Amino acid sequence: MRKIFIIFLMFGLVLTVSACRRETFEIAMITDAGDIDDESFNQGTWEGIVEYAEANNISHRYYRPAEVSDTAYLDAINLAVNGGAKIVITPGFLFEEAIYVAQERHPDVKFVLIDGQPHDGDWPDPDFHVGDNTVSIFFAEEESGFLAGYAAVMDGFEDLGFMGGMAVPAVVRFGVGYIAGAYYAANELEKEINFPNNRYTYLGNFDPSPDHKDMAESWYFDGTDIIFAAAGGAGSSIMAAAEDSDAWMIGVDVDQSANSPTVLTSAMKALGVAVQDMLEDFYNDAFRGGEVINLTASEDGVGLPTDDDAWRFDTFTVAQYNSIYDQIADGTIDVPANYTDLVAFFDTHDLAELQIESGTVQPE
Repeated sequence: MRKIFIIFLMFGLVLTVSACRRETFEIAMITDAGDIDDESFNQGTWEGIVEYAEANNISHRYYRPAEVSDTAYLDAINLAVNGGAKIVITPGFLFEEAIYVAQERHPDVKFVLIDGQPHDGDWPDPDFHVGDNTVSIFFAEEESGFLAGYAAVMDGFEDLGFMGGMAVPAVVRFGVGYIAGAYYAANELEKEINFPNNRYTYLGNFDPSPDHKDMAESWYFDGTDIIFAAAGGAGSSIMAAAEDSDAWMIGVDVDQSANSPTVLTSAMKALGVAVQDMLEDFYNDAFRGGEVINLTASEDGVGLPTDDDAWRFDTFTVAQYNSIYDQIADGTIDVPANYTDLVAFFDTHDLAELQIESGTVQPE
């Protein structure tokens, strides 16, 4: 009997020790409005994390907030920190206020905020503060958008459209650059293009929807040649519309050519590379806390895919692309990032009368 008791006691001890062991994850990502399979912004960021973590045998996990709110974002961040996170990556402008709080609440944890800078949300005069344990990364989306618009027009497209997810700064910059690039190419070719106000819109979210697909199909039916969808997961709805309409679209954030044969090109941001650079810095005790990093064409932070499988232009060549890219990278072409600068850009380069109205391209 005593022997049986000892066996049960030992078994109970094993169970207790096992129950006390909790799996931890050093690298954490918190998704914003979408999920990691959005084939765009979140997925590009997460894939960069996974590649680095697996190559270096580091535990990693993503967390999806219960809803789109600062409270839900902070809850997810707290969950990640309690789960052992040493560095937390948050992709998206929507995390700005949450990171402002989290960087003070968790001073021993490092944060990487993509497309945003922490602030307290006290408009019209918010307190912007990038803590010593935080890095903010921005991309020159306007340059990537410019390249996409320029390439499309140089390749023969004349009737253009733009669908953004929401009028947040990064999406607005994509759209402004797209307009500038399209008209810059049209001016070089001495031809007219059609880009009316009712072919530039924000969908109101980044989620796939039958309504988004229906709108895109109506645009194609009315003669739109190509739609640039800077809309995250909602881009899949535009892809579906392009497939059903035997038309073209332009992807965003990452190379989306593998997602659909209708993707002419993609206005990319080097999300995976940027995240891996931050992780490399962190694990080499060189984390650049307190910095705001801006990645442009000069740093190869933005661009179009040039791999053979992704290059679907008929007449526009890689040599032409490299030429216009170099002009942006060296500052010969100063790409506008907002409506005011867009108007000035049209005046400076003596382009056609600007058709897109201010209220359409500015954040709400």
